[in-house]
Amino acid sequence: MNILIADDNREYCATIGDIISSEGWKYAAVHAPGDALEYLRMHPNDVALVLLDVDFNHPQMNGLDVLAESKRLYPHIPVVMISGTGSINAAVQATRIGAENFIPKSDISREKLKEVLYTAMERLNNRIAGEETLQFMRSNGLIGRSKRMMDVAEKIMKYGKTELSVLITGETGTGKKIAAKALHAASRRVKGNFVTVDIPNIPSSLFQSELFGHTKGAFSGATDDKIGLFQQAHQGTLFLDEIGDLPLELQPSLLLPIEDKKVKRLGSVREEEVNVRIISATDRNLPESIRDKKFREQLYHRLRECEIALPPLRERREDIPLIVEFYLQQHNQTMGEQKYIALSALEYMQDLTWDGNVRQLTNLLKRVLQTANGDRVELADIAESDPSLVQRYVAPNGTSPSLSNVSATAPQPQSWQQSASGYDNGSFAQNAFTAQPSANQANTTLQSGNLKADEDELKKQRVIATLTETNGNVSKAAAQIGISRETLHQWMKKYTIESREFKRKV
Repeated sequence: MNILIADDNREYCATIGDIISSEGWKYAAVHAPGDALEYLRMHPNDVALVLLDVDFNHPQMNGLDVLAESKRLYPHIPVVMISGTGSINAAVQATRIGAENFIPKSDISREKLKEVLYTAMERLNNRIAGEETLQFMRSNGLIGRSKRMMDVAEKIMKYGKTELSVLITGETGTGKKIAAKALHAASRRVKGNFVTVDIPNIPSSLFQSELFGHTKGAFSGATDDKIGLFQQAHQGTLFLDEIGDLPLELQPSLLLPIEDKKVKRLGSVREEEVNVRIISATDRNLPESIRDKKFREQLYHRLRECEIALPPLRERREDIPLIVEFYLQQHNQTMGEQKYIALSALEYMQDLTWDGNVRQLTNLLKRVLQTANGDRVELADIAESDPSLVQRYVAPNGTSPSLSNVSATAPQPQSWQQSASGYDNGSFAQNAFTAQPSANQANTTLQSGNLKADEDELKKQRVIATLTETNGNVSKAAAQIGISRETLHQWMKKYTIESREFKRKV
């Protein structure tokens, strides 16, 4: 990765280059605005940072023009502006366009430059790490970019590398088992077995035999030796699913195996060492169960060396389009189809309460995608697939429609085509909006009943409304819509929208 220096003063470039080289980094230097853009075009993935002069001896372009174009085309590349004049107006303008920093040349020393470079590179590394985390989440079935889910992902990555026992809490259907598997995938035990103990479905009389195994003749019906689930998880992970459902009288049997990592088969006097990592999950409030004498505090503390709480879907509605896209893509690849979701259907799904959380949403999607007629899934297909959802639907005006009039209270279908390239680069969101219009939103098409505008007009109006609300801040607008800066710049270029038109003068 190179640091690109763009300045028409060749001697100055050489001086800065020497400092960069002395810190162990590589650099490239260009001396004209067009050359800077050409270098970025030729090496978009090889530039870690741009040091860009404001003032070029060029009749048509200056550094701010290069900054604006680079942020439009390559928003992932940080740019630090440097200027010989130190103009406050230029600094303000550069910051608004998206510069990471602005430094007068008179203030640049070796130490100052090193500080700026290290800060910019740290931000870049954080962004790269964030994308890697998102990719890890997606590959393990944890879909979402919301702050709540990013917090979950960071804990999974952090705790996964340890040997600590993890308790995963959350409502039914929030994805606790998926999170447990992700912890296993992030651990040093990834090559070992991931063994699930389905506690509610193990009869009490067979619990110890299932978990610790038994010897032949240990009890009536024990015709052979059997290894238990603890032994099966040796060198891997043992997942105690729905641990809160374990009867109180059986809970002491787990204390020593979890503490000492030793088990004894029924009918045997010999202890066996088991090298397992314990992950457990529950939808119950275990501290409350402890107060009610339904759960042992000693077991709780052994299981909860650290905790991950999964948020309900209603508290991260902005992730619904990403979840829908994920399962839509899976369906199309498996079935060889090209189905897509109408915009009105997506918005309808975002307004539902989803008492069953992600599991309820994914079950609905699987059912609808396999039963809907044609490639386009309409709002009516969603409502008819599970009429009970309509009773819990809260329309934007606060009413709860019946199945017969749901199409009158929600937006009429607009095509929402699934992208084959996935959501990591924002391409999925190019054809879908989150259905959370702001109070100041200029686009009344989605709520007013005037529903004949096509998808491009909806998209354009949403961009205008969001830029108005964010005072022209492209980064905030992109985050609010749920797309990347690069995607938003592509939309703005398509619809000839300039962010500076929305910047209020102070």
